[in-house]
Amino acid sequence: MSERTVQNATGGKTTAGTPPARRRGPLRLAFEAFVIRREATIFIIAVGLLLYFWANNSDFLARSNLVNLSQQTAPYAIIAAGMVLLLVSGEIDLSVGAVFALSPFLMHYMIDYYGTYPIVAVIGSILAGAVIGLANGFVVVVLKVPSFVATLGMLFLVLGIMLTTSHAYPAQIPEAAHGVRGWFGQSDWSELIWCLIIVACFHVVLTRSRWGLYTIATGGNPLGASEAGIRTGRIKFGNFMATSALGAFAGILEAFRVDSIDPTSAGADGASPMFTAVSASVIGGTALAGGSGTVVGALLGALVLAELRNGFNFIGINANPFNIILGAAIILSMVLNVHLAGLRRAGRR
Repeated sequence: MSERTVQNATGGKTTAGTPPARRRGPLRLAFEAFVIRREATIFIIAVGLLLYFWANNSDFLARSNLVNLSQQTAPYAIIAAGMVLLLVSGEIDLSVGAVFALSPFLMHYMIDYYGTYPIVAVIGSILAGAVIGLANGFVVVVLKVPSFVATLGMLFLVLGIMLTTSHAYPAQIPEAAHGVRGWFGQSDWSELIWCLIIVACFHVVLTRSRWGLYTIATGGNPLGASEAGIRTGRIKFGNFMATSALGAFAGILEAFRVDSIDPTSAGADGASPMFTAVSASVIGGTALAGGSGTVVGALLGALVLAELRNGFNFIGINANPFNIILGAAIILSMVLNVHLAGLRRAGRR
């Protein structure tokens, strides 16, 4: 015998004998909307670390330390904003750390040797970074060399150019550029302001623009995207250029902040900013395999790394275990990314 349907209290139909579905309140709906977001987990971790280190040392949230946290977060979050788009499109850039170190020297050469106006020199250095990204894109897209190999070679090439031209000696910020130092890193919050502007712009690009849609399609299904008429090569070219340009800009901000141009700013192998940016991206929810990612999550990932570095000093823990925690965090985040992606796909069915 067929089941009889009856009207429930809200006017909807339900099966006889079956209790009507419970109406979810606004708080529950908001909580569910928050939990399904990629940034939710890393946001909770960032807040938890903040409270933990503050509970152990109240000076952790003092203004001076908040400035330190912002300055340890901002340059790597800026690089990560571009790196997320590149990773989502299925590629990676290992050379961005060397670009980070080279760009302040390019600014120095243009101002001190060629009398270029400081703002023009800053823009020229950023454009030079974009040209390096264009070269990476050419080798990867046109010459069909895997991005890992192509950008690894570019890392050593750019690093060699920087060390040769600078003779591996640091340089002073040009006197002519002293008037713009406050805008480009020396003021307490200037790096953070630039970071938030860039992250907001790239978040909109990835989530609300055709370029972001094409980037996700390129990394998620390259063949399907190409057959659908998406110029995947152009997408990769653009993302390589954006990543290198942001690496150049972050390097200039850091040089102004420390008031010196240091050839070791990119680490001994020229890869330190790159590894930090990739780590922040992955911890923040970006898949290395391509096809999905979040710029806001990368910002939170960079914040978590800064909190760990800074917090260890505050509570007296030796900094040596930091890499152990970083490695475990990357592995754990990748495992969570895989499983959460499966749950999201199941939830859409």
